[in-house]
Amino acid sequence: MVDARALALDLEANGVVGVTVAWADNNGIPRSRTVPVATLPQVAVRGIGVSTLFAVFDTHDGITYAYEGLATPSGDVRLIPELGGLTRLAGQPALAWAPGRQVTADGSPWPYDQRGVLEAQVEAAAADGLEIKAGYEMEFVLTEAGGVSQVNNQADAEPRLAYHAPAYSPHALLAVDEFVADLLGDLAGNGVPVNQLHAEYGPAQVELSIVASDPITAADRQLLARQTVHAAAREHGLRACFAPLFTAAGVGNGWHLHTSVWRGGRNLLAGAPSAERPGPDGAGWLGGLLRDLRALAAITAPSVPSLARLRPGYFASAYQFWGVENREAPLRFIPGSEFLGADHANVELKVSDASANPYLALAAVIATGLAGLRDGADPGEPVQVDPGRWSEQERAARGMIRLPTTPGEQEEALTTSPRLTAVLGEHLLGAFLAVRRSDAAWAADRPLEDIVAAHRWRY
Repeated sequence: MVDARALALDLEANGVVGVTVAWADNNGIPRSRTVPVATLPQVAVRGIGVSTLFAVFDTHDGITYAYEGLATPSGDVRLIPELGGLTRLAGQPALAWAPGRQVTADGSPWPYDQRGVLEAQVEAAAADGLEIKAGYEMEFVLTEAGGVSQVNNQADAEPRLAYHAPAYSPHALLAVDEFVADLLGDLAGNGVPVNQLHAEYGPAQVELSIVASDPITAADRQLLARQTVHAAAREHGLRACFAPLFTAAGVGNGWHLHTSVWRGGRNLLAGAPSAERPGPDGAGWLGGLLRDLRALAAITAPSVPSLARLRPGYFASAYQFWGVENREAPLRFIPGSEFLGADHANVELKVSDASANPYLALAAVIATGLAGLRDGADPGEPVQVDPGRWSEQERAARGMIRLPTTPGEQEEALTTSPRLTAVLGEHLLGAFLAVRRSDAAWAADRPLEDIVAAHRWRY
């Protein structure tokens, strides 16, 4: 158990004056409270008061009272810092950061706390003798910091890209070389281990890959990585756009979620050496994700821009299928090999972006994967091409189903999945749907360009 008093004294001795406690809402947007470091011992026990209404904030900071369970401005919950995840911020040395959990005023579990939902799924996996590993690939666009209104947070003009260079080129990042160097140093200092960082396919787009860990740590690191990127960008006169779309017509930002499932130290997704299919149990995990993919996408890519990003031909995934190393597949199976080792095998969920709450996204993935493993769900045969190139008749003949393209289709997919509605529970599901409906109503009469611009800096 972490000694909060000793921790506070150590932070103070190292020049830290405040601790930011962060969580993510139902839109994937980080929210926070910052407290003086001297109060950390009390805050660690009693928490910080926050409104229950954060559960029904929409993407645009509107509060919807449409869900009966949270239809009043009255009420508080307590935000408790997870001291095991407390980190002195390398890029903001006067501040420390910690992920938070939300509990009721008497300290009991609050049904709207997304972190608690993930913890329940991790415990369910452990009860079956299973361990889950998860890691994020995070894409973002770098722009110059100017050109944004400080009043309404909207772009006064199209943001200026931070660099112009060929995709994946080694000289693409030269214009932001100092930012990259500081970012890698800050991530290491903040305890976020990185696999790689590179210039991605889109204009001024960067991808950051985080080393896999247990699911709760993976979700915490995703939030901390965002904080780290934003701080490093600001230091160099830059701004990072994590939104699903930077422009209406361009390549979007995916936050691809890699998972593997283990029993007794053995990766169940690993087949025979060089096999291009998962082992029998791993096939059930993959089959479970595929079976509930349309509903899963309503949680892992829930925003209006998310729907616009899921287009054929953009490596963003538009149809319900899986493939082996197929970058157009929403579920991309990455096999092990004699060279990489069998333990390299994992499943990449490409229908995932910054508008997803990371704890809910991981909880939904685990729940559907576990259900598939228990049921022996069959994923069928992989598809190794882009179904978007087939004719409508060819797709119909092969049973190729489109992922949801409207908020109404998203909601129907989610509410008709008994596995995922059970994961969220009645209360959180009600709040989540109310938020999605509020967002959809806001966007209904607006052109896509305006919708994209309004989401650009929310994450």
